[in-house]
Amino acid sequence: MLATCLYGQKAIAPAELTREQLEQELDAYRRALLDWASLTRYGSDNAELKPPRPGENRVVFLGDEITEQWPRAFFEGKPYINRGILRQTSAQMLVRFRQDVIDLHPKVVVIEAGSNDVASVMGPATEYQITDNLASMIELAKAHRIKVVIAAVPPVCDCAGQIQTLRRVPGKIIGLNGTLEQMAQEVGVVFADFYKPLAQGRLMNRDLTVDGLLPNQAGYAKLGPVVERAIQEALADH
Repeated sequence: MLATCLYGQKAIAPAELTREQLEQELDAYRRALLDWASLTRYGSDNAELKPPRPGENRVVFLGDEITEQWPRAFFEGKPYINRGILRQTSAQMLVRFRQDVIDLHPKVVVIEAGSNDVASVMGPATEYQITDNLASMIELAKAHRIKVVIAAVPPVCDCAGQIQTLRRVPGKIIGLNGTLEQMAQEVGVVFADFYKPLAQGRLMNRDLTVDGLLPNQAGYAKLGPVVERAIQEALADH
């Protein structure tokens, strides 16, 4: 019953989940009840952030735990701001888009979303709902003259004792990424492929991940050049 309630779709036997995973699930739902979109997470940091300097190409990274856990060294010395939050879905990011993106006055926003939607972390979500949320974020960004980079959903694997593919079904991730790439082309934003550099076949390369979901240092080293190229492409698009 617990597993069914947590996942909102196919029931997963508790034996297939670690104690840590279950505790993370429960903690996420407790936090969602108190502050569904986690508007308080970066509220103080945003208030203390100074406006961009003249000529500064500020970039905000909006995303889930994949963005949140990006090594700090990548951001050091750059006008990049990390606004990733563990276990967030595209719907939650849309709610905090004004606070955590628009009000920070970036030139570019990198939106990394969809993995937790596919996993039904906050309830079932269709591909249409995911792209609808992203479309709304893109419209808000364009209205405020913010360039947009849409990132592909990275692959997953059942690695390091963690089962990831039951919730984040590889076929669904591949299908969603195809839709995201087409969407980016149609609305005139940049697509950053976070999938191919980390993939081995249809799954995450085991050498590039901590737990089958999050990249490790080597994985993030693969993503760094991809996102840098995408940012430069967005900035060059006048």
